[in-house]
Amino acid sequence: MSRVLIAGLGNMGLSHALAHHRNDASEIVALVNRSGEVDHAELGGYPVFNSYEVALEKTSPDLVVIATYSDSHADYAVAAMHAGAHVFVEKPLATTVEDARRVVACAQETNKKLVVGYILRHHPSWVRLIEEARALGGPYVFRMNLNQQSTGAEWETHKALMQTTAPIVDCGVHYVDVWCQITDAVPVTVNGMGLRLSDEIAPDMYNYGQFQVTFDDGSVGWYEAGWGPMMSETAFFVKDVVSPAGSVSIVEGNKGDSADVDGHTKVGGLLVHRPGADTNIDLPDEPGHQELCDAEQVYMLRAISENIDLTRHMQDAVRSLAICLAADQSVRTGKPVSLKEPTP
Repeated sequence: MSRVLIAGLGNMGLSHALAHHRNDASEIVALVNRSGEVDHAELGGYPVFNSYEVALEKTSPDLVVIATYSDSHADYAVAAMHAGAHVFVEKPLATTVEDARRVVACAQETNKKLVVGYILRHHPSWVRLIEEARALGGPYVFRMNLNQQSTGAEWETHKALMQTTAPIVDCGVHYVDVWCQITDAVPVTVNGMGLRLSDEIAPDMYNYGQFQVTFDDGSVGWYEAGWGPMMSETAFFVKDVVSPAGSVSIVEGNKGDSADVDGHTKVGGLLVHRPGADTNIDLPDEPGHQELCDAEQVYMLRAISENIDLTRHMQDAVRSLAICLAADQSVRTGKPVSLKEPTP
C-alpha cells in the first residue's frame, strides 16, 4: 500500500484525493491546503496541513500528488523526490523549460517515478484517435482549439490560473501532448499571437491566444485557446488531424457548454476520412472527469509497482511544454521562436 500526500485541493487536487481515498492500494497520510481546511465529507478524517514542507517532513509519503498552482510544481516535485517519494504532478510540469528539465533530471537521478497529469492519455477515445491518426501516416496537419465561455465561479478560477499561466499554455499542453504522441518529429518553429480581452486580468496577461508549430518532418499544427465571458461558443471545440492519406476528426456534436469540464475530454465519435471512403466510429459510455482522474492515479500506482519505463512520457511532457512556452514567448515578443535543439 502506498502512503500518499495530496498537495492542493482545487478542482483537480480534490478529484485526485478522492481517487486515492477510494482505492484500496492507497493510504492518504495527509492533505495540504492553504486554508488548512477541507470542505468535503469524504475527506474530512484526514490530517490537513497548510504548509507543504511541514507535511512532507512529518508524513514521509511514498507518493506525492501535486495539484497546486503551476509556479510551485517544479520545486514541490524536486523536494518530494529528494524526500524519497514518487511524484504525480498536474500539468504543466513547470513554468519554464529549464525547470521542467530539472524535475526530469531529478527523477532520473533519484530513480523515482514521475507522471505528469495529461488526462487524455488515460481516455480510451483519445487513445483511439491517436492510433487512427498514426495509422494514416504523416506528415500531419493538427487543427485543435478549446475556447471556454466562462462566467461566475469558472471565470474566477480562470482569472486565478492566469496569475501564472496563459490559456494557451495551461490548456495547450494537453493537445500538443496528443500531437507529440502522433508524430515523433521534433518541433522547429513556433509563432503565436494573443490579446487581452478583459480589464479583470493583469496588464501583462492575455486571455486569448493562438499559435502555429512546424516540425522537422514537415508536420504543422495550430492551437487556439481563450477564457472569459466574452468568448464565443461557436466552433469552440475543433479537433482534426489531417495527413496525405486522409484525416481523423472528433465529431461529437453535443457540446453546448464550453465551460463543462467533462465535455473537454469527451469524444463521442470519430470520423476517419480516406479519399473515397469515410468510417464513423462510435465511442459510447466514455469515462467522466472523476473516472479519468481515478485512471490516472491507478496508472501512477502501477508505474511504481511494475517499474514502468516513463522515459518517453517525461520526454513528451518537456517537449509539449517547450512548444507552449515558446508560443507564449512569441505572443509577448511579437516574434517567431526557433527551437533549434531537441527540447527533451
